[in-house]
Amino acid sequence: MKKALLVVNPSSGGERALEFRDLAQAKLEEYFNQVLIKETQKGGDACQFVKEAAQEGFDSVFVMGGDGTVNEGINGLAKEEYRPNFGFFPLGTVNDLARALGIPLDPAQAIKQFDPNRKRPLDIGQVNDSYFMNVVAIGAIPQAINNVDPDEKTRYGKMAYFINGFKELINNQRYEFQIQLDGETKEIASTTILIGLTNSIGGFETLLPDAKVDDGLLHLLYLKDSHFLNTVSAIPQLMGGVTEESNSLGYATFKEGEIKLLDGDLQINIDGDEGDRLPIRISVLPSHLSVYY
Repeated sequence: MKKALLVVNPSSGGERALEFRDLAQAKLEEYFNQVLIKETQKGGDACQFVKEAAQEGFDSVFVMGGDGTVNEGINGLAKEEYRPNFGFFPLGTVNDLARALGIPLDPAQAIKQFDPNRKRPLDIGQVNDSYFMNVVAIGAIPQAINNVDPDEKTRYGKMAYFINGFKELINNQRYEFQIQLDGETKEIASTTILIGLTNSIGGFETLLPDAKVDDGLLHLLYLKDSHFLNTVSAIPQLMGGVTEESNSLGYATFKEGEIKLLDGDLQINIDGDEGDRLPIRISVLPSHLSVYY
């Protein structure tokens, strides 16, 4: 008997979360003998619910919420020996993984288009003891992202991150990093480092055009901004997409690495939420999950 779990974050999607839950349940019941619904009440619930479903041998697990809920779902599966098929219905502000996979951002449309025969491998990343599906951000921009409050997200959507990030970049707070990528070590100075798994970061779908959800690589991008004019000159290149190193931007692909701060203390951001403090070890787990798209 094929069983599926649907984990719903009722605080996502405004007042329509329960409506979408019912739509998703009806759709999944067309393909699964049993569909179990669980709603989150606090952070960590989605991770625990998904982990339990994996241990109980469910065929598939689905989450409904924003990028944070999707991240929890992936963390719930990552360490398990048996990993059910993974699916999600986007209800968040940015929905980066949905963008990368071509899943409709409208929840009703995403539910309507669900097809159990459409699956593909999905790389995930590991940073220290946590896992991510989209991006690890370090420096000025992630500090700004950490400071975006829920009201700003509701009012401005993904632009709230861009606005706060630009404000922080104006301060031009640079950091001295030591980075080791696949055994090669160098020191860099930058306001911001991004390590992406997909082409979409912060809702901007062309930032890393060469990044694929199953290419087996991490994509490192950093600003070479010794002063604010460097930052300004880098922005058009960022918006146009980064595929190689330039005078304003550093770019490299790698499979495992380590990032240290040479002086001071700095917290990273993982898939839009606060993460560990430096130093970090980071690696890619190629084709670790099978995802519906």
